[in-house]
Amino acid sequence: MKYGFVIDHRKCIGCHACTIACKSEHQVPVGSFRTWVKYIEEGSYPDTRRHFAVLRCNHCENAPCVTICPVRALFKRDNGIVDFDGDRCIGCKACMQACPYDALYINPNTNTAEKCNYCAHRVENLIEPACVIVCPVQAIISGDLDDPSSHISRLVATESTLVRKPEARTNPKLYYIEASDTALRPAEQSHAGGYIWSEIQMDAIARDAQALAASEAKARTTYDVSHDRPWGWKVSAYLWTKSISAGAFLLAAIAILFGYVRGQNWLFNSAAPQVALVFLGLTLFLLIADLKRPERFLRILLWPQWKSWLVVGGYILLAYGAIAGGWLLLQWFTTDADLDAAVVGVGGVVAAAAAVYSAFLFRQARGRVFWHSPIVAFHLFVQALLAGAAALMVVLAVDSALEGNLLFGSSYVFLQYELAGSLVAHLILMTGEVFMPEESAERKRAARLISHGIFAWRFWLGCVVIGGLIPLAMAIRGFEQMPAVAIPACVAALAGLLLWEHIWVQAGQAVPLS
Repeated sequence: MKYGFVIDHRKCIGCHACTIACKSEHQVPVGSFRTWVKYIEEGSYPDTRRHFAVLRCNHCENAPCVTICPVRALFKRDNGIVDFDGDRCIGCKACMQACPYDALYINPNTNTAEKCNYCAHRVENLIEPACVIVCPVQAIISGDLDDPSSHISRLVATESTLVRKPEARTNPKLYYIEASDTALRPAEQSHAGGYIWSEIQMDAIARDAQALAASEAKARTTYDVSHDRPWGWKVSAYLWTKSISAGAFLLAAIAILFGYVRGQNWLFNSAAPQVALVFLGLTLFLLIADLKRPERFLRILLWPQWKSWLVVGGYILLAYGAIAGGWLLLQWFTTDADLDAAVVGVGGVVAAAAAVYSAFLFRQARGRVFWHSPIVAFHLFVQALLAGAAALMVVLAVDSALEGNLLFGSSYVFLQYELAGSLVAHLILMTGEVFMPEESAERKRAARLISHGIFAWRFWLGCVVIGGLIPLAMAIRGFEQMPAVAIPACVAALAGLLLWEHIWVQAGQAVPLS
């Protein structure tokens, strides 16, 4: 059994009866929608045409929202319906990023994710979904796609149908008959020029995204719902603090295991794991604070869904924290160098995993194609080296200033080379993510927001010049020539990295999914 929908746009009159019936059936809050009717207009006066697009959850065969959910709050029933359990949901909003169709929202009353669930409670009692019952022209057809004798199966077999975003490879079970292709592809639409009944205030990022889209759009959206950006500054800051934490320990592991420092070096044996633990604590705080239901955060560890990289990442961070804490304890209770090397070696590997796992998490966000660049994992590794080198250089500089010494010594030389090398790699990879050739229109638009749109001056001035080129020039010249600028240079590099994280996260969410 495999339930699905057909929307017959030969009949649809855009009356919104399905939207109202759905809101009434499920007590959907004002401003949120499980199903809605989008209006698209194309052509120029007097040769214009309006199309309707009834949008909702596609109940995908390969549902990315189910895969990314860390606590099994989203699941697929035996009959193919993709349903949700609000009592499990922790409000991480990952499902909203994973869905290519913008079908999920956060209920402001419960702070949990919701969407169309095919009126599962009605289907269990052999009653059709509310939207099907209320449609005055029978434009919405539901039924079992596995039953060749059902009305929906005959329609799919005999009519020419379309699905939304087949390139997402989700195998949606919502089919459209004679729907405008431009109405189903948000990349071919623009909101420029306002809406049909009123001017809706959009923020600057949304306005800029629509302005960039207008020049290549084939149609204009005149009625739609809002398109949220679920992840904000806390997610950007989490990437930054995680980079500092992982980078500090990773550099300590490299310095000790490969003999760049000799003997008991306080910076790498003691200060580095302390920096790692402090910023790991900030990382965990930001992750929990970003949840809509933070009191449920332990469910990620206690009731995990192992396909989700939120779960895998959580356990990686837990293991990393235990190893970093154990490394510090070893400094206090033992002088066994072999044991120290074994612990810090394993810790270096886990620190590297902590640095890069987010690339796989963001890749599970199937709706946000800008985050899917193949270089993201390597870039996160480089960012960790950059952040760790800058943070440890600040610690070394502050200690040297308090002691009245200049920044000479093997630790200083090692960090200087690491900082310079990672800045070069970061600049190359950062511009690569923005200018890498890409077929996807969504990715192109997000990249253009960074290079030429609302993020442009922050990217070029903040990330490239102040956060990249200036610290690089100082590091290449050598801080021994200018010891007073070591701290400002490293702070600038860290600030530029934080700004890049925020731009990268926000630009990836700026292009509408529906």
